[in-house]
Amino acid sequence: MTDAKSISDHWGRGDVFARIIEAMKLARIDPGSATIEDLAPVDHFHARGFPATVDLADALPINKGDRLVDIGSGIGGPARYLAKRFGCLVDGVDITGPFVEAGNKLSALVGMEDKVQFRHGDGQQLPYADEQFDGGYAQHVTMNVPDRDVFFAEAFRVLKPGAFFALTEHGLGVAGEPYHPVPWSEDGSGAYLMRPAETVAALERAGFSDMVVTDTGEKYLKGYKAAIALAEKGQAPVFGVHILLGELAPQIVRNAARNIEEGRTHPVQIVCYKPRQAS
Repeated sequence: MTDAKSISDHWGRGDVFARIIEAMKLARIDPGSATIEDLAPVDHFHARGFPATVDLADALPINKGDRLVDIGSGIGGPARYLAKRFGCLVDGVDITGPFVEAGNKLSALVGMEDKVQFRHGDGQQLPYADEQFDGGYAQHVTMNVPDRDVFFAEAFRVLKPGAFFALTEHGLGVAGEPYHPVPWSEDGSGAYLMRPAETVAALERAGFSDMVVTDTGEKYLKGYKAAIALAEKGQAPVFGVHILLGELAPQIVRNAARNIEEGRTHPVQIVCYKPRQAS
C-alpha cells in the first residue's frame, strides 16, 4: 500500500492555505472577493495547470447534476472548475491532509462548499460505497501510486456502470530514468512511473474499456518552456504553483521539460469507461 506519510510530507509542508492567502495578498488579489478564476494560477496544482484541466474537461461527458469523484484532488481547483462549468457535484479525496484542509477552505472562500467537498483518504482504499459516482478522474496522481491494480480497482468499484474514468500522468519514457527533482519526487523516492501501455493494461485488468489515449507531451513541453522563459526574464508571476513547489521550483520545471525532450517521460491523457453490463 501507499507510504502515505512520505507522500503527504512531500506535497503538503506547513500551512498550505496560509501560504496561498499570503501569495494572493502579494499579488493584490483580495481573498474576500476572490473567484475560482482568481485562484486558477495556483489552484490547479498539476502539470500545465489550468489549461490541462480545461483540456481534460473538454473530453469528458459530464452532465448537470452528475456526481464525480476526484481521486488525488490536491487543493481542489479542478473540482471547483468542473462543478461551476457543468453544474455537477464533486467529492475529492487526497492523501495529503494540508491539501484537504486548504481545499475545503478555498471552496468556502469562493462560496462553493455546497458543490465541492474534500476528505482525507487514500486512492488505494477509497472511503466511498460501491457504484456512487457518474464519473471519476485523477490528474497527475498515479506517478505516486505503487499499486496501480488496486488503485484502478477502487476507482472501478465506486463508479456506476457506464461511468467514465479519466487520468493524466507523466508515463515512463523509453530513454531511461527521469532526472530529479520533478514535481512528484525530489530524488526518485515515492515515484512509480509506468509506460503508457502498461497503464492501459492495468486499467483493462480493472475492467475498464473503450480507451482513448492522447499524447500530451508537446503541450506539456511548451508549457514548461514558457514558464522557464518567464523565469529567466525575471517575469515569473507572484501567484503561481511555485509557491507550493518551494525553492526547488526552477530546477523542477527545467527537469520536467528536459525529461520530455529526451524521452524519459511520456505525458498522456486517458479516458475510459466502466461497462454498462458486467462482462
